[in-house]
Amino acid sequence: MAYTTIDKPSDYFDTKLYTGNGGTQSITGLDFAPNFVWIKKKSAAGSHKLFDTIRGATEVLRTNLNDAEATQSTTLTSFTSDGFAVGSNGDVNGNTNTIVSWNWKAGTSFTNDASSTSVGSIDSTGSVNTDAGFSIISYTGTGSVATIAHGLGVTPSCFITKCRSNNGTSWGMYHQSVGNTAFMEFSTAAKQTNAAYFNNTSPTSSVFTIGTDTINNGDGLTFIAYCFNDVQGYSKFGSYTGNGNADGTFVYTGFKPAFVIVKLTSGSGEHWYIQDATRDTFNPSAKRIKAQTNDAELDNTAFNIDFLSNGMKMRNTNAGHNGSGSTYIYTVFAENPFVTSTGVPATAK
Repeated sequence: MAYTTIDKPSDYFDTKLYTGNGGTQSITGLDFAPNFVWIKKKSAAGSHKLFDTIRGATEVLRTNLNDAEATQSTTLTSFTSDGFAVGSNGDVNGNTNTIVSWNWKAGTSFTNDASSTSVGSIDSTGSVNTDAGFSIISYTGTGSVATIAHGLGVTPSCFITKCRSNNGTSWGMYHQSVGNTAFMEFSTAAKQTNAAYFNNTSPTSSVFTIGTDTINNGDGLTFIAYCFNDVQGYSKFGSYTGNGNADGTFVYTGFKPAFVIVKLTSGSGEHWYIQDATRDTFNPSAKRIKAQTNDAELDNTAFNIDFLSNGMKMRNTNAGHNGSGSTYIYTVFAENPFVTSTGVPATAK
């Protein structure tokens, strides 16, 4: 029976919906103080806006753009004990717009002086939550193969890097199901092979490796990394093969999903599709947001997924989710564990 150390996933991850007012407002009601907030306007086109407590409020990165970090004083203006405050920026608080935010907790300050600790070869600082398997790490590139402490204490399943100081540098992702010889970007491309990204080296329980490419290690450039590991009953990073059938592939996670990202890796032309149990409160889930475009939310039964008590089942034949013989990676966070630490089972939506 799949037990968990996290009985209440919403203590570490949660989705909040709100309606913009065009002025200022506080978004409250989370059961934690968020350290990483991802905001997307649903009802109209608008950039994804990503914020974290290491870079600071008003400092924006966008998954639909390869721009450097930008200071936008009317976006997320502060992090609070149970949410965040926003200003008048149209992407985060446009009047009458409906908006979704996805929120994660890290919380414990992290500093590694590589020369003193002999862990890694580049200094790193950030915030880490070992219970939830999540850390936010800041570092400066050298242009040479390097290792960086991530603070998780176990091997990361996935980490995402973004250059903060250079325009035109894409997002780069290591995912354990893709492996250390390939990488993913927030684009419609398939997985790509390039030893200059991770030096063909998997992360360890203490460090992750970066190669010589500017995507994650440009000399003198500043970077942020979001690192995650699988946590039983709370998060899972894996892959599956589509069957091209409306009675589609079942993916076992060991918990009821709250948040899902799926991406085709064996071919090109498909998006990073985000679905969650807050925007769709009943099965099937059909409302999707594309992580690498500024498109509004789409609601289409061609992307139906059932969120079950112990995983997810594709209910479509779409190439973005369930093409016959196609390979996909996924990132999933829990609404409820399949079975709690006290033996209480979850139920489907």
